[in-house]
Amino acid sequence: MTLSLSRRFFLTSSAAILAAPARAADKIKPDAKSVLIVTDVQNCFVDGGTLPVKGGAEVVPVINKLAPAFENIVITQDWHTPGHASFASAHGGKKPFETTQLAYGTQVLWPDHCIQGTEDAALLKDLKLPTAQLIIRKGFHKDVDSYSTFEEADRKTSTGLAHYLKGRGIDTVFVVGLATDFCVAWSALDARKLGFTAYVVEDATRAIDLNGSLAAAWKQMADAGVKRIQSADIQTP
Repeated sequence: MTLSLSRRFFLTSSAAILAAPARAADKIKPDAKSVLIVTDVQNCFVDGGTLPVKGGAEVVPVINKLAPAFENIVITQDWHTPGHASFASAHGGKKPFETTQLAYGTQVLWPDHCIQGTEDAALLKDLKLPTAQLIIRKGFHKDVDSYSTFEEADRKTSTGLAHYLKGRGIDTVFVVGLATDFCVAWSALDARKLGFTAYVVEDATRAIDLNGSLAAAWKQMADAGVKRIQSADIQTP
């Protein structure tokens, strides 16, 4: 009887240990050399906006939960001029989500969105980012689109963010926001190219997934050494 009870206790205890969530010691703890890059969480990219990403607003509570874990936060905003070259409306006979050739290569054409100074371009009001230090605005050059937080689509024009981060001793970036397969992926890939350790927090992003773009983006990121994690993998206060 004693042996039977002991075995039952051992088996029950073992199962409980296996089922237990990861300990804090097993989680990633951002430090002073880490930055959270909150990408384009704007009215234009959620329901009711001009270029809605399905479930876009769902990233807000996840990002808000992560934010207190970071001493350093950078926000990005799409910030287009009226008649921007990436808009289908700027190209006669073209429709949104078709492509065209610009001076720097193939460009996906978008609906008019995130025009400078409009409510459509504003950050979602429910974002809570008390330690945010910098806003990087992208796409304000009329003839060049800009997905990456680090470099515009011509692959020549720097945003200056890499210099800012390296000057402050930051070597690790965690990218969240919209959309996974465009601005988030381009930012993470450029971060790796520039020598940063890069994480994408998958459940703090949402995708457009245009013609298989999401799967292609995850493959590119994996090949480049970008680490794909969930918000639960990060130690929060």
